[in-house]
This record gives sequence, structure tokens and C-alpha cells, in this order.
Amino acid sequence: MGKGDTTEKLVEDSSISIDQKLIEEGTAQLTSEIQVLETWLKELDASDDSDAEVVAARKSYSDMLQSRKEMLSTLAKQAKLQAVAD
Repeated sequence: MGKGDTTEKLVEDSSISIDQKLIEEGTAQLTSEIQVLETWLKELDASDDSDAEVVAARKSYSDMLQSRKEMLSTLAKQAKLQAVAD
């Protein structure tokens, strides 16, 4: 094993730990955003459904919520793949 092999191994190990850290931070961020969007949607449920702004906000928040849930699901799959690779 040459000196370059050791350097490559260190780079690989630090890359894996960085990836894991990013996955953890991304998961926390998405979970927080999902909670906020769900709260906003509950608040809108008490609003007037005939108000165009309320309808538009509900649609927008629902779309954002769906998007965040899909990203969280993808991130969870990535975390599983990362765990298998380790």
C-alpha cells in the first residue's frame, strides 16, 4: 500500500461522513418545513373557502408539502443506500 492509497482512503472516509452529515441536516430541515406547512394548512382549513387568496395559498402550501415529502422520501432512500455502502 503506497502513500497515495492512504490519502485516497482518508478522502473517501471524509466524503462519506460529509454525505451522512448532509443527509442528517437535510432530513431535519425537511421535517421542520413539513411541520410548518402542515400547521399553515390546518390554519387555512378554518378560513373562508370562497376567498381566492385562501384557495391559492392552500394549493401552493399543498404543492410545497407534497414536494417536501417526496424529497424526504428520496433522502431516506439515499440514507439507506449510504448505510449499505458503509
